[in-house]
Amino acid sequence: MTKSQVVASTVGAVLIPTFDFLYGEADAVVTIMVALLFFIIMDWLSGIRAAKKDNTYASKYGIDGVFRTFFMLLLPAGGHLLDMVFGLPGAIFGALSIGTLYHVLQSMTANSIRAGWGDSLPLPVLDVVLKWVGSELDKKVKRAASRMGDDE
Repeated sequence: MTKSQVVASTVGAVLIPTFDFLYGEADAVVTIMVALLFFIIMDWLSGIRAAKKDNTYASKYGIDGVFRTFFMLLLPAGGHLLDMVFGLPGAIFGALSIGTLYHVLQSMTANSIRAGWGDSLPLPVLDVVLKWVGSELDKKVKRAASRMGDDE
């Protein structure tokens, strides 16, 4: 066995049981967590592009974003642990997972519009998206405006 195979095996031997303990073992759990991670990455990409476009990119805010992301990824884990404590069939995990996914989708959509990518969406869909994400977009625009000129 090569050194890289030993490292990969060791990492897998630690991460997989940890994931199973924190989130559960069902296929639906893995699917929702992969979807959540996918849309968080999309949110990061759109947020970085939006911040670069309107000159509000700040490393301090980005570093805080990493911590926010870990916090958001741990919310469903906490839900699963509470489900185990109360003997529930994934109700709290499901609620926290879907709630977190909903928030991330709103943020990603607002960031995409701020980045100027809204023009590539079909107009009827854009109207629905704008209504759905309006308050999130307003918050992001205000926050970006308040950070204008930050050189951190």
